[in-house]
Amino acid sequence: MQDILIIVNDAPYGSERLFNALRLAIQLNEQECTPVKVRLFLLSDAITAVLPKQNPSEGYNIQQMLEIVIAQGSAVKFCGSCMHARGLTKLAVIDGCQVATMDDLGQWVLDSDKTITF
Repeated sequence: MQDILIIVNDAPYGSERLFNALRLAIQLNEQECTPVKVRLFLLSDAITAVLPKQNPSEGYNIQQMLEIVIAQGSAVKFCGSCMHARGLTKLAVIDGCQVATMDDLGQWVLDSDKTITF
């Protein structure tokens, strides 16, 4: 089984990087011929994706996509320092998303067969 880490730095809306990272994660999780373990780590403005009840007026819904990735068995972590820097540490997050540190990210990088950044 391949271990794939996806790291995202951009805000959930404004660019399509997180959207495309989640599309890739969902697709990788659906592979039957080559089973994979997909993990997602959110940094910088990407951490705002874990805030629930965002209501995009049109297009894709990041919360729904994150919930699919989590339901598929992927771990989703976000940078606690990035949350703190933005004054968001007291806010609720989407179920299944876990606060983490750079130590956690470093360990995931070392454990992964492939690391992809968006």
